[in-house]
Amino acid sequence: MENIVLYPSPGIGHLISMVELGKLLLSHSSSISSITILILDFPFITGSYSSYMSSVSSSFPSIKFLSLPSVPLALGDPLKYQNLEHLKFEIFRSNNPNVLESLNSLSPVSAFILDFFCYPAVEVSQSLKILTYFFFTSSASSLTFFLNFPVFDKITSASFKDLDITLEIPGLYSVPANCMIQPMLDRGGSYREFVKLAETLPKADGIIINTFESLEVNAVKALKQGTCLLGTSVPPVYCIGPLIANRGDGAKNNGEPRHECLKWLDSQPSQSVVYLSFGSRGVFSKEQLWEMAFGLERSGVRFLWVVRAPRREEKGDAFFKPPEPDLDSFLPEGFMERTKEKGYVVKSWAPQIDVLGHESIAGFVSHCGWNSTLEAIDAGVPIVAWPLYAEQRFNRIVLVDEIGIALPMNESKDLFVSSSEIEKRVKQIVNSEERDVIKKRVLDLKDKARDVLKGGSSNVALTTLMESWKR
Repeated sequence: MENIVLYPSPGIGHLISMVELGKLLLSHSSSISSITILILDFPFITGSYSSYMSSVSSSFPSIKFLSLPSVPLALGDPLKYQNLEHLKFEIFRSNNPNVLESLNSLSPVSAFILDFFCYPAVEVSQSLKILTYFFFTSSASSLTFFLNFPVFDKITSASFKDLDITLEIPGLYSVPANCMIQPMLDRGGSYREFVKLAETLPKADGIIINTFESLEVNAVKALKQGTCLLGTSVPPVYCIGPLIANRGDGAKNNGEPRHECLKWLDSQPSQSVVYLSFGSRGVFSKEQLWEMAFGLERSGVRFLWVVRAPRREEKGDAFFKPPEPDLDSFLPEGFMERTKEKGYVVKSWAPQIDVLGHESIAGFVSHCGWNSTLEAIDAGVPIVAWPLYAEQRFNRIVLVDEIGIALPMNESKDLFVSSSEIEKRVKQIVNSEERDVIKKRVLDLKDKARDVLKGGSSNVALTTLMESWKR
């Protein structure tokens, strides 16, 4: 019998992804006796894990959670760190002794699967001669980009945000320097950590990716053949997706009533509503929120808009959960009243999988987060790509130009989007020739996504992965 240990990065989204991976492994093999998930003690965790973990444990007794002890911070106060990534990487590295103790206590361990952000723990598991796999929660295309960071680092000593050049991923993409992932745009902060992360990725025994081969044909081929990274071998890649949290019934937690926004969608015509949502960290300035409101109102398109409180520039503000938004204080006066017949505004959170799966939804204005992208494909919903942070500007290139399931939301040089651009794109994603082309493509991928899990490529990849640690 096999004992598998999973090590997620902090944040409920990362934890849910790891739990879903654990469920997938259990459903695929009866030889796994237990799955243990290591839980870091991390400041500023938004929301409690406890109720979620209790629910998982009661439904899946083979999945166990092991909380690691807290570690002292070199700078003492978490707010002294330059950004969230800077704080995360220090905590990952400081937890290596805890990871070592945990792996020894759980011995024998058949496989150690860690979120790619937790890369410092690789030296621990490999010192114990435990098979070690990265879980890459973004796209295969993004992985080719990440693997090339050490190459890009040697091209110039300047910050990428100051360069007007393109970065070449061999055989795949030409990427404008300003589409570099957000923490890598400037050489300060956690820049060097991401280079080290990229240097560590090829050292794993394999990389598990939440994608499927027919979604990213060229990127997966380049990874398997090793042509996307010249001079360095790429470990085996296992495309086991799309891994999506189970659909609920529109309730945020079991036992809660169906969300009001779903009741509103019930009253809207089929394929008529644009859904706007930008992930757990998707916040805008008050000026941008006004522009969005004006664009939506002028478009005349029906909309469901998830709104968070405007971005503040205070020290450490990005570390904390945004406050409950006071809509009247930052949306245009009278906007809610004028649009009440065609629009519905949700504060902070909506049951996204249920929303995307609703018959009334025609399109999705998204931040290009990979989980949201897979959820849109699973629901057969076309996308308007409006990236905000992390690797999302690169994702926009892939979604628009390579995969062909999104229209781009075009920005000014200071990354501001005008109301006229918003008006144009929400109209297009509901009714246009461009929308028809994208809709046909995304419906085709929806069918392929279902097939790969039922004996197709993702099912085969999962079997191959599990056989690798049996050997």
